[in-house]
Amino acid sequence: MKRENALHEDVNQAGLDAYWMPFTANRYYKSHPRMLVRAEGAYYETDDGKRLFDCLSGLWCCTLGHCNPAVADAIGRQAKEMDYATAFNMGHPKIFSLAQRIADLAPEGLSKVFFVNSGSEAVDTALKIALAYHRVRGEGTRTRFIGRERGYHGVGFGGMSVGGMMANRKMFSTAMVPGVDHLPHTINLSQMAFSRGQPTWGAHLADELERIVGLHDASNIAAVIVEPMCGSAGVLVPPVGYLQKLREICDKHGILLIFDEVITGFGRLGANFGAQRYGVVPDMITFAKGVTNGSVPMGGVIVKQEIHDTFMTGPATAVEFFHGYTYSGHPLAAAAAHAALDEFEKGGLFQRARSLEPVLEKMVHELKGEPGVIDIRNAGLSAAVELESIPGQVGARARKVFDRGIEENMLFRFTGDTIAVAPPFIATEDEIGRMIEALRTCIRAAA
Repeated sequence: MKRENALHEDVNQAGLDAYWMPFTANRYYKSHPRMLVRAEGAYYETDDGKRLFDCLSGLWCCTLGHCNPAVADAIGRQAKEMDYATAFNMGHPKIFSLAQRIADLAPEGLSKVFFVNSGSEAVDTALKIALAYHRVRGEGTRTRFIGRERGYHGVGFGGMSVGGMMANRKMFSTAMVPGVDHLPHTINLSQMAFSRGQPTWGAHLADELERIVGLHDASNIAAVIVEPMCGSAGVLVPPVGYLQKLREICDKHGILLIFDEVITGFGRLGANFGAQRYGVVPDMITFAKGVTNGSVPMGGVIVKQEIHDTFMTGPATAVEFFHGYTYSGHPLAAAAAHAALDEFEKGGLFQRARSLEPVLEKMVHELKGEPGVIDIRNAGLSAAVELESIPGQVGARARKVFDRGIEENMLFRFTGDTIAVAPPFIATEDEIGRMIEALRTCIRAAA
């Protein structure tokens, strides 16, 4: 307790000004500061002793709950054994065995893993692999990328360029990667509001890819990148047949299909990856977040064997792909990932997430009819409640829900006027029920 008080005194003495916070209204926060000081299981604790249920598993990443003992012990042991290993021209055993474990979880045919440190880096890496792959094959004109409106692919320039969230793009528009087009998003409330799971309307939206191919010719298009389920945009669920159509069109024209599974990978949809949940095999999968339970930054790209093998030409001593990071395959991250995968397997937690899916679906859809609720969506162990925006004040209603949520001992996540929930896989049915009832209270208070 003395140490904790000392830490609080340090914050009070230093003030809040030096830290420029990410994706945060800094002036608002610093006039209404809230500090998280401890976490355990499915809960955070604030500096004033309030215990908050973690409604979004950190930021979609702490699916085992916080401070999992097995993960923490693995990190501690690794830090004492070897804190860092260069990834260039050297390796360490844990990263090779981890690559094999991840490849074994992936859809058949995706058997090579390139490690990075975040979802943003994973996306930019996948885009570079796509460009280089076509060049090595003698199709260097394939340089265009196709993203999707309202897609989120991190904050690297590549990821922002293929992403379709306007607020993330507008300040940097002149520096975007050239040659990017966007498919239309797949949300239409007049046709699919309050759908449970996958909407039945909207598969035809994938046909827009044919129009883009006709505009540029397939010989100039490298890859299409989409999230199987768009989490950051507010749980946008793919219509039945939509992803299958994208796969068919990409196959027809020799275009690579990349699934951004930074959010959906490692159990969020009740399967190893969203690709398996929806029955579509892409050419590459990006991952991050849940692979280490959010404890140490790590990400990566899982690649089809034939893509990898295309690079393996020329002298055996030549570098085949000039790309990588200082912290690629970091030993602490590898140890954390091994422990997290052990915990997922031992607890049957992907299956548990699948079993909790109908519980969350039933409870969250009972919020239909609450004031200002214009849509409810769900996929796997995640859901979103979209609220009608106050004219001229987009996000203001959701901010009120978020603020009231703290009073109700809930830490919600909002984007625009959509509240997203994605509880840890260890959550109980009672905790999910309390979360939804608290959300009901907050929605009514915001109205």
